[in-house]
Amino acid sequence: MTIVLDRTPKRPDGEGSVQVHLDPNAKIEGAKVFAVYGKGGIGKSTTSSNLSVAFSKLGKRVLQIGCDPKHDSTFTLTKCLMPTVIDVLEQVNFHSEELRVEDFVYEGYNGVMCVEAGGPPAGTGCGGYVVGQTVKLLKEHHLLDDTDVVIFDVLGDVVCGGFAAPLQHADRAVIVTANDFDSIYAMNRIVAAILAKSKNYAVRLGGVVCNRSRGTDQVEKFNSAVGLELMAHFQDLDVIRRSRLKKATLFEMEDSPELAAVQAEYMHLAEALWQGTDQEPKVAQPMRDRDIFELLGFD
Repeated sequence: MTIVLDRTPKRPDGEGSVQVHLDPNAKIEGAKVFAVYGKGGIGKSTTSSNLSVAFSKLGKRVLQIGCDPKHDSTFTLTKCLMPTVIDVLEQVNFHSEELRVEDFVYEGYNGVMCVEAGGPPAGTGCGGYVVGQTVKLLKEHHLLDDTDVVIFDVLGDVVCGGFAAPLQHADRAVIVTANDFDSIYAMNRIVAAILAKSKNYAVRLGGVVCNRSRGTDQVEKFNSAVGLELMAHFQDLDVIRRSRLKKATLFEMEDSPELAAVQAEYMHLAEALWQGTDQEPKVAQPMRDRDIFELLGFD
């Protein structure tokens, strides 16, 4: 048997990659900050964008930050795919002082300000770096000084240190789920990540949004077991699908009784979240994987 030795020169782990170096002083102050999490494809961007509009209709000055390399969090607000913060920083060789505000911040529907943080190329680093650079850039340009609400729309259900980075800035985390096993299983992992971050940061659970679901029985069963609360319920309605195709928020779609009910639910959610940051936070304990498997399902 021939043994082939790997003589490739070794280098320290992380060299050549974009790694996380978060500035502890880069804290968002003055605004109420919400981080929206959930299983991939569950509708976090739809929820975030319409929630941003709802806050703006309450008279709040809102900034939405998309944290996905696909940079599609804000397109229903801006009617375009914005360049990411990483894109524009690369263009100036990461000399942030050369950037103008309009290079990376776009105004969307009803005055909602939009930023797409983006992410490092696949396999080259951590999304936490991108979040940190975005917040740093916003602070350098004093874009957070007059902001009432910041919403982080976070990539999928990834709970590594990098994509959990928005939790270091958030007052409350909102979990978007559907009334099915896979979504709730992912939600449990997010609950665990939030609990871990809450030991060192002020973030706490805000509540659960049930999306694209006719019923809520399985979500309610899980919530009761871990100590969570359902804050809003959005059914799988065609008007929501059409709003994405039209590149529009639900507040811009043609009037109908069905749409009015959805808009009212978003307004209620915004009001509850705004008031909830001044109230006692939810304390939830994640379940073991085996216990979730036993808990959910029909008799």
